[in-house]
Amino acid sequence: MRALKIAAAGMSAQQMRVDVISNNLANMNTTGYNTRRAEFADLHYQQLARPGSINASDGTVLPTGVQLGLGVRASSVSVMLSQGSLSATGGDLDVAIEGEGYLEVTLPSGVPGYTRDGGLKLTGDGLIVTSDGYPVVPDITVPRDVRSISINAEGEIYGYFNDQVEPQLLGQFTLAGFTNPKGLEAIGSNLFLETPASGPSVVTAPGEDGLGVLRQGYLEDSSVDPVREVTNLIEAQRGYELNSKVITAADQMLSATVQLR
Repeated sequence: MRALKIAAAGMSAQQMRVDVISNNLANMNTTGYNTRRAEFADLHYQQLARPGSINASDGTVLPTGVQLGLGVRASSVSVMLSQGSLSATGGDLDVAIEGEGYLEVTLPSGVPGYTRDGGLKLTGDGLIVTSDGYPVVPDITVPRDVRSISINAEGEIYGYFNDQVEPQLLGQFTLAGFTNPKGLEAIGSNLFLETPASGPSVVTAPGEDGLGVLRQGYLEDSSVDPVREVTNLIEAQRGYELNSKVITAADQMLSATVQLR
């Protein structure tokens, strides 16, 4: 009986959907997090009678045929790229990306990583790094005697000194863009890696080549919509229950078959 395996595949698919939804809800307050969506595709079809084949009994052409589906499978978990709302923090090194693009950082392995988490910090040497200590590319060092810093929309960072009237340019933030940002590989800690699916990074100044601009004193909130996620959770739960009822019905049918005299 195919119904048992088909319903089991449906239950596994709904379980995976619940896993994705739970991860979205868990990251409601994660800076720069984008919602994930589970996507599914139907499995192979068993062709008992192909559409357009000739009926052996009377020679007519079958208009639809008999095709029995064998269940469902997960096709992808896609990132829904959307701008999160900006929350004011007032921090000198808090920068939100308004628009497309990612900050590039250097991972301990030397491989470049990419993030939209603009909650930046300073090391003891004045180097600007992420919350996990990864240096932002290009390297920007803030001198110890800087009174305050200012970052404009184009990514230029200026330092104000006690003995100077005019601010001094300390460096320039850049942003990386990708042909297919959904193809980036998420590795946790708000970080992504470049993949063949994403295409190579194109690094430029904020506001150029279609990339976003920087907003100092703000952080980008998660784009998770709790109401939508709870609605999707209810749908997944009902789908799981319906597939379990199919298994129960198939089991009762098998039981009736076994009890035939």
